[in-house]
Amino acid sequence: MAHSVTWFDRLRIERFVWTLDQQIYDLPRSSRIATRREVRTNLLAAARDVGTTAALRRLGGSRRLAEEYLTAQLGEGPRHSWIAAGYFCTLVPLVINFFFGEAASAYQQAVTATDPHATGTFTWGGVSYLQSAVTYTFAEGHGSQVGGAWTPIAYVLWLVGTVVAGRLWRLLPWMARRLRPTATS
Repeated sequence: MAHSVTWFDRLRIERFVWTLDQQIYDLPRSSRIATRREVRTNLLAAARDVGTTAALRRLGGSRRLAEEYLTAQLGEGPRHSWIAAGYFCTLVPLVINFFFGEAASAYQQAVTATDPHATGTFTWGGVSYLQSAVTYTFAEGHGSQVGGAWTPIAYVLWLVGTVVAGRLWRLLPWMARRLRPTATS
């Protein structure tokens, strides 16, 4: 018996496909698009045959299906994650720059707290190994600052942290062959 697919059924199917797409985001773009199309087409056909509720129930959860697609294309075990690498790469500089700015501001306030009409040049060494020195110029208690940039060590740590957070070493072909278990006869 053929079932009709209503607009509500299509919304339920699209929600499932969208959820699946979010969970297979580490696949290449073309593969993700092909997977979405395949799942959508199969779900619509199954919804016409057995109904949308039964089709979704038989398919199982999107998390399980996504894991199967990821395992089929990327192999077993932990994989790289562009999303984790992107979060680390974006959020860590924001947090570090916030704390560096607060520390520099605290030094400037300390100078004006000891002498409200300070005049001259003061230098703060910055956060050791991560930040260059900050130079403050005061005139009658009003100050400006120059410096405080990241050092090369900070950039290297940021890059290494991004690779580690996203497990990006798993993208290297020679490393992937080494990490995958080989089948023995």
